[in-house]
Amino acid sequence: MASMGLSRPLGSPNGLMRRGWNGITISRDTIHIPGIELGFKRPVLFERHAVGGEYGAGWKKVGKGRVLTTFFPESMDEGKPIIVDGREVKDDRSCVVVYDNPLDNVEDLAHIFFQRCLEAKVVPYVVTKKTVFKWQEGFWQIMKEVFDAKYKADFLQAGLLEKTHGELQHLISDAATMQIIRWTDGGFGMACHNYDGDMLTDEVAQVHRSPGFITSNLIGKREDGALIKEFEASHGTVADLWHAHLRGEETSMNPLGMVVALLGSMDHAAALAQDPKAIEVTSHFTKCCQAAVYEAFRSGKGTRDMAGPEGSTTEQFVNTVAEDLLRRLESPDGTVLAEMAAEGSAPKVKVSRKFRRNYKVDEGKMQAMFARFDTDGNGKIDFE
Repeated sequence: MASMGLSRPLGSPNGLMRRGWNGITISRDTIHIPGIELGFKRPVLFERHAVGGEYGAGWKKVGKGRVLTTFFPESMDEGKPIIVDGREVKDDRSCVVVYDNPLDNVEDLAHIFFQRCLEAKVVPYVVTKKTVFKWQEGFWQIMKEVFDAKYKADFLQAGLLEKTHGELQHLISDAATMQIIRWTDGGFGMACHNYDGDMLTDEVAQVHRSPGFITSNLIGKREDGALIKEFEASHGTVADLWHAHLRGEETSMNPLGMVVALLGSMDHAAALAQDPKAIEVTSHFTKCCQAAVYEAFRSGKGTRDMAGPEGSTTEQFVNTVAEDLLRRLESPDGTVLAEMAAEGSAPKVKVSRKFRRNYKVDEGKMQAMFARFDTDGNGKIDFE
C-alpha cells in the first residue's frame, strides 16, 4: 500500500474479471518440453470453476447469538422468501461465512472440459466432496448429463474410458489428492469446484516441478457467445526478482509460464479477429517463439532453476531466445533450423541426464573414474 500510494488494499483484479465475465473455468494444464522429463510424462488437464465458493464469501466475526440466512426471490411472483439456514452460535468467538455456488455456466465448463480431453486424448474425471457437502451434487449431475448426451460415444470410440469401466468417473477430492501423486504417467483431466481446483492445481504444479510449468487460462463468455480468454502464469507475479533487478542485482527468472500465456493470448486474439492472414502470421510467430524457448532449455541454456548455477541470467536467456527466434522466423516452418539439423531430420539436441526423474549420482566419484580413462585429457571421452 505504501509503495503504491494506496489508502486501502485493493481486491484481486482476477476476482473482478471472473465475476464480470461470469467466469466459466480456469484451465490449468501441465507444460511439456520435448526431451526434458518433468513430473508428469503426459499432459494433465484441469478445469477449475471460476466463480462461487469461499472466494466471494461474506463473513463477520460474531459472538453468542442466532444466525438466520434467508433467500429473497428476485421477483415476489416467484414465491415467498426461503430460510436457507438457521442456527444458534454458542461460542464467544466465531466466524459466520456465507457464500453461493452459481451453476448456470457449469454446462459451458463441461463442454470446454470434455472437448479438451478428447483433443488431448486423456481420461476425464469430475472431482467433488459431495459425500459430505451435499450441495455439490448439482455440479456432478450437470457434468454427467452433458457427458452422457454429447461425449460418451466419442470417448468410448477413442478408448479413453477403459480405466473407468466405460463411464465418466467421479472422484472424491480426498482421493484426487492421492491419485495426482500416484498417476505420474499423466494422461488424465479433472474438473472441479473453485476452491478444490485452486488446491489441486497447486499439487499438480508441485509434482510437475513448479508453478512455472503449468498454464492458467481464465475463460468467460461475451453476450454474443464468443469465448473471452485471459492468459497468465499460474504463479502470479515475481515481485522479489523485480525488486532485486531494480537494486541492480543479477536475476535468473524462468519465464516459461508467462511466455506460454502470452503466445496463447496472441493466438486467441488472432482467432477472434477472424482474419486468415492474421491467423497465419501470428501462428507462425508463436510456434517459432515456443520452439526457441524450448530449445534454450533443452540445450542447457535455460535459467538456473533448470540448468543449475551455470544457467543463464534473465537477460542472457532473453538474448538466446531472441537470436534463435530470428533464425526460425526465416525458416519455412520455424521448427528446424538449417544450422541445427539436416533437412528432414529432427534437431540433434543433447539433453543432460540431470533432467531425468530420480537423478541421484555421486558426480565426484564419476568424475574420478572418468579421469582414469581420459588419460590425455582431450575430452573425447565425454563425461556426460
